[in-house]
Amino acid sequence: MAAFAAARSSRGVLSAIKASFNTFANVKHGLAVAPIAQSHLLQHARWYSVSHLSVHERIDRKRNAALVGGGQKRIDAQHKRGKLTARERVELLLDPDSFVEYDMFVEHRCSDFGMEEDHNKFPGDSVVTGQGRINGRLVYVFSQDFTVFGGSLSGAHAQKICKRNVLASGVVPQISLIMGPCAGGAVYSPALTDFTFMVKDTSYLFITGPDVVKSVTNEDVTQEELGGAKTHTAVSGVAHRAFENDIDALLNLRDFFNFLPLSNRDPAPVTECQDPSDRLVPGLDTVVPFETTKAYDMLDIIQGVVDEREFFEIMPNYAKNIVVGFARMNGRTVGIVGNQPKVASGCLDINSSVKGARFVRFCDAFNIPIITFVDVPGFLPGTSQEYGGIIRHGAKLLFAFAEATVPKITIITRKAYGGAYDVMSSKHLRGDVNYAWPSAEVAVMGAKGAVQIIFRGKTNQAEQEAEYVEKFANPFPAAVRGFVDDIIVPSTTRKRICRDLEVLASKKQTNPWKKHANIPL
Repeated sequence: MAAFAAARSSRGVLSAIKASFNTFANVKHGLAVAPIAQSHLLQHARWYSVSHLSVHERIDRKRNAALVGGGQKRIDAQHKRGKLTARERVELLLDPDSFVEYDMFVEHRCSDFGMEEDHNKFPGDSVVTGQGRINGRLVYVFSQDFTVFGGSLSGAHAQKICKRNVLASGVVPQISLIMGPCAGGAVYSPALTDFTFMVKDTSYLFITGPDVVKSVTNEDVTQEELGGAKTHTAVSGVAHRAFENDIDALLNLRDFFNFLPLSNRDPAPVTECQDPSDRLVPGLDTVVPFETTKAYDMLDIIQGVVDEREFFEIMPNYAKNIVVGFARMNGRTVGIVGNQPKVASGCLDINSSVKGARFVRFCDAFNIPIITFVDVPGFLPGTSQEYGGIIRHGAKLLFAFAEATVPKITIITRKAYGGAYDVMSSKHLRGDVNYAWPSAEVAVMGAKGAVQIIFRGKTNQAEQEAEYVEKFANPFPAAVRGFVDDIIVPSTTRKRICRDLEVLASKKQTNPWKKHANIPL
């Protein structure tokens, strides 16, 4: 419903964009622009004997050619596919009249196969680059133009992009929006950015296309199956989210950008908040079932705690046993990490560990506090996990939480067992504030598994199990040892977090100097 409303409200914007571009509909690439009075030109401009065009005329001619890209016929073909052009995407993404273009006159330098001919040269060379603003905040953008050589990469094209993002990882947030085919070496550009979003049914990412796959492996596979949005958001984990169409994607990207700081030197954004920071959430007192084996939805807890129930989930269809995303607490951007009891009982596995680690490291790089909700019975057992390297991949999540120096607040809602408890932003990994709900169970393992090992072959195991629950399957052993700072009433969770974030806003913590850490990749 929200996405549909956004798409509807943007129709006027899109119509305006299309109207502005219709002014170039009759301008064919290579034709002269509107005439200028000869006497005026003689007085104020230089003339070239070969072309008989003034400098101003040549500038206008090149600029108009750049604005129509590959020509009106190719623009119409793009629209017929339900896609916007490169310039329309930039106009919709950015605030009105805020775009300042760079390198509009750059052309490729290829001379093979007739490419040096004038009709094969397009000002801007298949990519639009520049700066603008999203909700008044500065951003640099590049938009590849499918109407010019299919948006393919040339040396000049690459240089325009590299001017803007060389060594930018961890310095400024980088976001890729895939809105068409992206193949071969070009896929590594979005792969190096912090977030990759796709458009359903019209965007593709793959190293080698279906024809090459067929010739090498004899597999029959479509573009969508090989590298479509569903594949990369649910199977490979290459992309973080997919949207219905170009407009839906660009409007969501504008909203997403509001969560992020402009650089690693800026604090997390703070916006005006109408949701009281001391608001109680009575529903949280009953959200965790009394039966420890019964599932519940961690999203109910997250949405109940954050401002206005607004949660921008990252990778919602991949590794669903862990939930990550952005929200606000009392107007302040926070990163949320939580185990999902609805999927695999919230166990950590290879994919969820990598998903969580990547997200935690992004938050730490850009000064975004991390809120962690814990209900984890352990790491997923099995040969596939062990053979796949769960030890190494699980260590990534541990490493990410351990090295993070941003404020870290952890809430244990139910199970916190064994090594998985340690990994989930425990006090042992320099957690700043660690809370437990009364339903929390902080232990090496669950009562049933522990009793079966300790009292193997003995009778009265039910009695022993009840004794284990009484001694260990509750929050008191952890509280006695200082592993949790308090056992809180669930309905007060929002109030506690908002208060702690205020206290931790001035937190300063540094790690020992190093060239870079050696995370277990």
